[in-house]
Amino acid sequence: MTHEEHHEAKTLGVGKAIAVLTSGGDAQGMNAAVRAVVRVGIYTGARVFFVHEGYQGLVDGGDNIREATWESVSMMLQLGGTVIGSARCKDFREREGRLRAAHNLVKRGITNLCVIGGDGSLTGADTFRSEWSDLLSDLQKSGKITVEEAAKSRYLNIVGLVGSIDNDFCGTDMTIGTDSALHRIIEIVDAITTTAQRYLALVTSLSCGADWVFIPECPPDDDWEEHLCRRLSETRNRGSRLNIIIVAEGAIDKNGKPISSEDIRNLVVKRLGYDTRVTVLGHVQRGGTPSAFDRILGSRMGVEAVMALLEGTPDTPACVVSLSGNQAVRLPLMECVQVTKDVTKAMDERRFDEALKLRGRSFMNNWEVYKLLAHVRPPVSKSASYTVAVMNVGAPAAGMNAAVRSTVRIGLIQGNRVLVVHDGFEGLAKGGCRGGVRADGVVSGHEADLCDLSLQIEEAGWSYVGGWTGQGGSKLGTKRTLPKKSFEQISANITKFNIQGLVLIGGFEAYTGGLELMEGRKHYDELCIPFVVIPATVSNNVPGSDFSVGTDTALNTICMTCDRIKQSAAGTKRRVFIIETMGGYCGYLATMAGLAAGADAAYIFEEPFTIRDLQVNVEHLVQKMKTTVKRGLVLRNEKCNENYTTDFIFNLYSEEGKGIFDSRKNVLGHMQQGGSPTPFDRNFATKMGAKAMNWMSGKIKESYRNGRIFANTPDSGCVLGMRKRALVFQPVTELKEQTDFEHRIPKEQWWLKLRPILKILAKYEIDLDTSEHAHFEHVSRKRSGEANV
Repeated sequence: MTHEEHHEAKTLGVGKAIAVLTSGGDAQGMNAAVRAVVRVGIYTGARVFFVHEGYQGLVDGGDNIREATWESVSMMLQLGGTVIGSARCKDFREREGRLRAAHNLVKRGITNLCVIGGDGSLTGADTFRSEWSDLLSDLQKSGKITVEEAAKSRYLNIVGLVGSIDNDFCGTDMTIGTDSALHRIIEIVDAITTTAQRYLALVTSLSCGADWVFIPECPPDDDWEEHLCRRLSETRNRGSRLNIIIVAEGAIDKNGKPISSEDIRNLVVKRLGYDTRVTVLGHVQRGGTPSAFDRILGSRMGVEAVMALLEGTPDTPACVVSLSGNQAVRLPLMECVQVTKDVTKAMDERRFDEALKLRGRSFMNNWEVYKLLAHVRPPVSKSASYTVAVMNVGAPAAGMNAAVRSTVRIGLIQGNRVLVVHDGFEGLAKGGCRGGVRADGVVSGHEADLCDLSLQIEEAGWSYVGGWTGQGGSKLGTKRTLPKKSFEQISANITKFNIQGLVLIGGFEAYTGGLELMEGRKHYDELCIPFVVIPATVSNNVPGSDFSVGTDTALNTICMTCDRIKQSAAGTKRRVFIIETMGGYCGYLATMAGLAAGADAAYIFEEPFTIRDLQVNVEHLVQKMKTTVKRGLVLRNEKCNENYTTDFIFNLYSEEGKGIFDSRKNVLGHMQQGGSPTPFDRNFATKMGAKAMNWMSGKIKESYRNGRIFANTPDSGCVLGMRKRALVFQPVTELKEQTDFEHRIPKEQWWLKLRPILKILAKYEIDLDTSEHAHFEHVSRKRSGEANV
């Protein structure tokens, strides 16, 4: 990366103007995108304009199109909806309306338009672009614009960002607003039954362990009424007192007849006599504060949109910036719109299998896992195929219980015997059985009396993990103890309980424990069984995975706390907050929370800093406080520097800020590990558990030799991780060289590339590396290699 390429980003927008508008239904996270477009646009030297009230504002012009300043997007991140307004607009659908809109843009010298909205809004933008030269020609003929003005505005660049809570736009894994809507729904579903949009319904059902979900793409079989009632009575007989049924808007049967929540209520009351309540969520799903995921997504997409606009040429097709796995990609807008329309057409013609495929791998994966967990009846047979043990290792993280639940249930569906181990490797070493467990998960009294209830290994039935998805922490108990010192006892218990595979759900200790097991195979044949590590830790520091289960929940906790702390100072004089986050030596939480909460600085171990850097940050805040902005936020990762402690930084800011701003400090501590898991963590954990167990069954079968399991190849001990766009199994031994063991972090971390964005959005004059921008792709090619999550 040459200095010239860096410098180019700062001058890329000189002499250019960008307008940003939000259109269609509002979605949480739109403000984060608007803020990023404005600030990155200004950073590049461009002028940036707000278009208030969507396309209506574009058509009406006047005060609806106003130049934005740096300060005008302050304190926007945590607000729901869209601050610049959104309106449905009939005028823009007519050519006359588009002619007026073109006139308003040309007069202000705006030739770059960023549209944040759903497929209707983005289709309108593409039509506008394709007509642009004809519109200019008409305006020139009628004398409304001059020849010079027409020449300056000869082509229009358009980039779309998908803002929609429905996540029904093909080509992106997540649209801005979806995650926040899921947060609202899950908050309610955790207490009651609900209805939701189709994607929302599907992910909600995975995230809360629903008994049944009705979505338009997969109408139920003709005898669904019998199947549903049988399923509900089965779960009641297993001791469940609450059933959750989720009905998506537009749900239908195979003949296209609508299925409403009232129809289902009447059916359940009439056939089963159960007390049944209906709650229709409606606009509640659009309300509230945007989640950390949506703020980061909106910010990243906004940065990418500005780059795509300013690099655009007359030959570049209008593009939409979207998310694939954790990668930003640019896709041709009309290809995405076309596939989205194809879904609707396939649905109208009742080609449901095709509609599912067109939705993409991510949607199909969700559906397959949901069907397995909700609709497949576990085998009653006592002759189990294999015995697999599941345990938690390390510190507790939200989502661990969801991962255990899906691992146990998928194992049972496959006909395996599944054991749960309490207290990690310590429990595996102590062994013992807490009592006989029947297939339905009930401990029989006599056997329970005979067993010492303090012992650590027990068999899990289907009901054992009922209701675990939404519970925080670790119900199995978790310890940081590593296995090496207890190989003798662990080997004895592997033999005693006939354990043929191990699923380790946990953080860095689960990974290092896996490495020790690999080493131990040389001396103990009993350790030659397949194992898989599912990364679960708030620190997000497990090598081999971009994300860990539990990180998203911790991030939302930090984000919410930052919002509240900032709000606590509303109406007071200028104030700077210094907040310490967890994460060990890993700066992921501090960096991502900094992006999501709009921090002025985030100090981390991976990016060494000096007293001079601290001084620059203080000076920067002094300058900031001279504007209309009255609050500052500084995040510090707990182990970023042993000398520049949170107290030291607080004292420094307090001293240097005297007379200009007050300082306050807050150490968040263990609250970051607690709480109910977020929808992302529940969904991610559920799918990781299912994928891990599917791999495990195949690997045990592969390792079966002479009547026993013998696995000693590197690929029989893996970490299951999210890598860019896919879930992949990587041998722990191969990940060794990618690990900094002293600081318990991977040597390379993808999120470090987002650090410059954090600084630019905080108004630092730094260089932005534009060599890593999103590449242009085609939807058809993308669909075959799409993320598996």
